[in-house]
Amino acid sequence: MTGRHGFNQGLTANKPAPVPAAEHPTLPGLLTAAGYQTRAVGKMHFKPTRACYGFEHTQLPFDYVREQKRLGRPTTMEHGLGQNEMHPGMSTVDEAQSLTRWIVDRSIDFIETRDPTRPFFLWTSFTKPHPPFDPDPKYWAMYDGIPMPPRVTGDWSRAWELVPDALKTDTIKFSQIHRFSEPQLAASRRAYYACISQVDYNLGLLFARLRETGLLENTWIVFTSDHGEMLGDHWLSTKSLLLEPAANVPLIIRPPSPVNDLGVEPGTTRDGLVCLADLLPNFLALASVDPPSGIDGRNLLAQPGQADRRERLFGAVDDRVAVIEQDLKLHRCLSDDSELMFDLTQDPLETRNLAGDPTHATERTRLAGLLDALGWRRPHASAEHQPSLNRWPGFHSTEVESDVFH
Repeated sequence: MTGRHGFNQGLTANKPAPVPAAEHPTLPGLLTAAGYQTRAVGKMHFKPTRACYGFEHTQLPFDYVREQKRLGRPTTMEHGLGQNEMHPGMSTVDEAQSLTRWIVDRSIDFIETRDPTRPFFLWTSFTKPHPPFDPDPKYWAMYDGIPMPPRVTGDWSRAWELVPDALKTDTIKFSQIHRFSEPQLAASRRAYYACISQVDYNLGLLFARLRETGLLENTWIVFTSDHGEMLGDHWLSTKSLLLEPAANVPLIIRPPSPVNDLGVEPGTTRDGLVCLADLLPNFLALASVDPPSGIDGRNLLAQPGQADRRERLFGAVDDRVAVIEQDLKLHRCLSDDSELMFDLTQDPLETRNLAGDPTHATERTRLAGLLDALGWRRPHASAEHQPSLNRWPGFHSTEVESDVFH
């Protein structure tokens, strides 16, 4: 929304304040001011809920519930599962009445009824595959009987007791997935993948309507996510971790045609470090709108050689921080004395902790120094007061590059 990292705005957890979108120019607000028709459909997670923060109009899951109740229909989640539980379930409505389909239907309605004299910006935001994992039965059937990958563990997570305590908090609070047997975990993964496939197939309906209305070849499409899911790997669940299953989210940018003004060809891949803060300057560049000053995001669509490649990314969520530089990531928990370091090229599943390996001592010291320089110190490292990550509204450094890794 702002092109700024959460920890540069004092926001490193789900909480009512601060509200950066109320204090800084926003992506939809800047596009609205530039003449774009702007619409958000789906989950926004804004505070307060009905705030638009620059969008001309929003349609939220609350509207889906109101509509279903008004029509005397059940809603998607009348099954008793909570919003962070890992147990598999089934949708309690036909797919045509599901929240996933409703989000696509409302997006298509905007496409069909928009002002054709104005360019548009549509933010379609799905709730799935966030828990509860309750797909339509036909998507569950797609994975029924297909073997699921086993739980990933490493030398630091061979057993639940070895996992740093600071990483266990949300798992204990929300899901207890560390107690799942492998068959139970496999069932949860089937339901999770089925929810993803349901989103994929419904996106096909939206893309088809873009094609039918002649808009597909004149529209940039960006697909990304706010977070992933540990889904039992290393005995952990939920999304508030800086480990790869939760933090390494997709970023797919589809240009409007094989030939576009930026010379970007479909199928191009780049291996630079990117983050969600990059979305604002990229969308603004496509709209020929100057970005506001002081943002952290970078234009990824600049021509190779012109783009300012990052050397490193930083992340912070709750009491957990991390830095990634080239192939190495150092993860630190500020509430205890734990550190994890991984070579993501050689060990993408983060199974070998190099933090205590003498052969990597130099790299660990360098990365630790980067975290220390930001005040993100281990409890034993300094007797000075440790700053709270959630109370740094004025903190900013050009070296701080990301709150979500890619």
